Amino acid sequence: MRPDPSLADLPLRPELVGEEPYGAPQVPDVVLLNTNENPYPPNPAVVADMVAAIGRTAEGVNRYPDREALGLRGDLAAYLGHGLDASRVWAANGSNEVMTHVLGAFAGPGRRVLSFGPTYSMYPEYARNTHSEYVVAARAADYSVDAATALAAIAEHAPSVVLLTTPNNPTGTTTALAVTREIVAGTDAVVVVDEAYQEFSRHPEQTALTLLPEFGNLVVARTMSKAFALAGGRVGYLAAAPAIVDACRIVRLPYHLSAQTQALARVALAHAPEMLAQVDALRRVRDGMLTRLPQLGVEVIESDANFCLFGPFADRHDVWQRLLDRGVLVREVGPQGWLRVSVGTPEQTEQFYAALAAVLEETR
Repeated sequence: MRPDPSLADLPLRPELVGEEPYGAPQVPDVVLLNTNENPYPPNPAVVADMVAAIGRTAEGVNRYPDREALGLRGDLAAYLGHGLDASRVWAANGSNEVMTHVLGAFAGPGRRVLSFGPTYSMYPEYARNTHSEYVVAARAADYSVDAATALAAIAEHAPSVVLLTTPNNPTGTTTALAVTREIVAGTDAVVVVDEAYQEFSRHPEQTALTLLPEFGNLVVARTMSKAFALAGGRVGYLAAAPAIVDACRIVRLPYHLSAQTQALARVALAHAPEMLAQVDALRRVRDGMLTRLPQLGVEVIESDANFCLFGPFADRHDVWQRLLDRGVLVREVGPQGWLRVSVGTPEQTEQFYAALAAVLEETR
């Protein structure tokens, strides 16, 4: 083989041929409204505590970190409440790794993963990377999921893992708790309720965490990247029965969470009120988007997350590019013709409105 081979020269797995690496565009010096990040960094006092915590870990960096991350898992359990303890919480390098642990343990060759589309674009990649078959049942026209449709899809496809996302990405729509209960009760499959955006919902207390005492096949997945403004820290986690946590421990790589990651996350959790202080403000901006976007002349999908899906456009890529040309980066994702905009600061959001108004004017 030549010293500088192309992908075509390598013995790549067949299902990876023609695939592109996942990733949202990262463009400097623009208003970043494309990856659903929290636009507010930690306050100076929290940053100082993070710096001190990293300094303490540096003193022992010659040793491996806590393989079980028990301190972090205990802190996450205390944050979630609902009678959870460390044995019922698992943490990993972002919710991406949490999901691959779940699929690695319960899906795999000869097994299916079922989701309800349109939904998070990484799910099929998690399935592909764990050698799992991925199937999608359609959501209703309003992007909701009802129990009868979900249970019919489960009966048809016999999945070992079901992915139910609420609030859903990229639509922002929620699944009622009663619907979730009926779906989980109607199957022996592992049902993952992905609540990455739950803190932004109008009723964050209506969480699938309340169902954990009833169902041993339920997993509730969350992240510290969004509401906690810790996207750079890379911490995702789940709550479930201890046996499910143990299954994730079997498939995880050794020492998968660095000491620095654990330290940053524990400081963030110790300062949870400060880290979550902007959630209410971001909800207000989101609710303003739901009113303002139709006034500008586009449709918008009702959202309970920190983003909105807007459109439809005959050529969404052209609109995306024109917005970028005006210094605003949104996401070209989801149903054909639609774009997704993350909630930013009021100032960033006004820049987005101005850019969109100009684009709509010149494309009419």
